[in-house]
Amino acid sequence: MTAPGAAYASPSPPSSPAEPTPPSDASRESDASLEKVRKEIEKLYHDAGVATDAYNAAEEKADKQSEQIVKLAKDIAKGEAKLKKLKARAGAAARAQYRGGGLPDEARLMLSDDPGQFLDGAGRMRQGEKATKSMLTELDRTQDDLRIYAKDATARWKKLEANRKAKAASKKKIKKKIAAAEKLESRLEKKERDRLRELEEDAALKRQSAWVGSGVLKDIDGKATLQGRKAVEFATAQIGKPYVWGAEGPGAYDCSGLTSKAWAKAGRGIPRTSQEQWKQLPRIDVKNMRPGDLIIYHSDASHVGMYLGDGAIVHAPRPGRDVTIAGAGSMRILGVVRPDK
Repeated sequence: MTAPGAAYASPSPPSSPAEPTPPSDASRESDASLEKVRKEIEKLYHDAGVATDAYNAAEEKADKQSEQIVKLAKDIAKGEAKLKKLKARAGAAARAQYRGGGLPDEARLMLSDDPGQFLDGAGRMRQGEKATKSMLTELDRTQDDLRIYAKDATARWKKLEANRKAKAASKKKIKKKIAAAEKLESRLEKKERDRLRELEEDAALKRQSAWVGSGVLKDIDGKATLQGRKAVEFATAQIGKPYVWGAEGPGAYDCSGLTSKAWAKAGRGIPRTSQEQWKQLPRIDVKNMRPGDLIIYHSDASHVGMYLGDGAIVHAPRPGRDVTIAGAGSMRILGVVRPDK
């Protein structure tokens, strides 16, 4: 599946007049300056992407820890109710002994002259001792459980607070990097911004052409599974929606928000971040790719796109861009992972 008129598998060179006019010195100087700006903006957005992955990871951990704390709170409440009942039973036994004059059951038994009463009392005494021992054991165990629950809850609260701080730090870094990139771009005139966009596209096309030119696609002919087709259909249906860091639909996505949601819709839950997708999902050779597989980009696994076939991916690029189709080799590939079998 590719965009109408797109040729990601074998991009053709741009047409040129028979005798092209060489660019002027001013034009070359302008492009060199803009290329420097492009690389700086690209790095800022890359750093924002790394921070976004950290933000998403902290958010996911915080959500899980909150669920665990809620479960622990319920366990503590049940334990406290149980402890209250056990203490009430122990109190009732103590009051019964007091009403009996404080004389122990063993002493009353020894004073009995009736053999039948003696045997019957001995049996009841053994049962009572057994029940009392069981009750006291259960009381101790319940108190121990409550101590463990409280200790565990305290530890999880500390982790939750640490993740909240990590999330806040990542959020601050994301905003700072995006603001710096936007500030750089805002200094340019419209003509320069248009040319900057052209330079971005040229750089992506150059990388894609080199990737395709290596012959990497000649052995790739994998067919999508049913789940893979569903994931691709969902992901491509999001084309045109904006990139928003931390977003996972329905109106906007970041890169891993798009891929994780697409596979969730296909019936396969996968990790939320591109770094965890790289760590946890099975890795495959590029030559064995099929539609629906995820291509992980950059040495730090900070970006991800979904392979469509014909050398193309669908992905959410960066802030200021929309979900789109691009060349699979237009960025540095770290590796490929497969969500389904």
